[in-house]
Amino acid sequence: MARHYGGIFEFRTYHLVPGGLSPTLAGWEEAVGPARRYTEHLVTALYALDGDLRITHLWGFSSLGERNELRREHYQAGLWPPRGGPENISRATSTIALAEPDFPLQ
Repeated sequence: MARHYGGIFEFRTYHLVPGGLSPTLAGWEEAVGPARRYTEHLVTALYALDGDLRITHLWGFSSLGERNELRREHYQAGLWPPRGGPENISRATSTIALAEPDFPLQ
């Protein structure tokens, strides 16, 4: 079933510490269900094993306000970030992108 993501996308890449992939994935697997209102915005997750271990998430939102509110709500509730995540991330980058009107992933 096609889904409308809203046209605001966040590309977030986590560069992991050595050995950090397994505990990070385990923590996220545990957190996805309880944080459903936030994680349902996750379009895809890519795990790279060439070079530094890293995970890139693509999130879709209707607005930056929606993104910020969901992150704040889940952080305050202790649902996000997942257990085992922050301590296994050496650095992270985040890029916000606006979809062009004819972009098929709206």
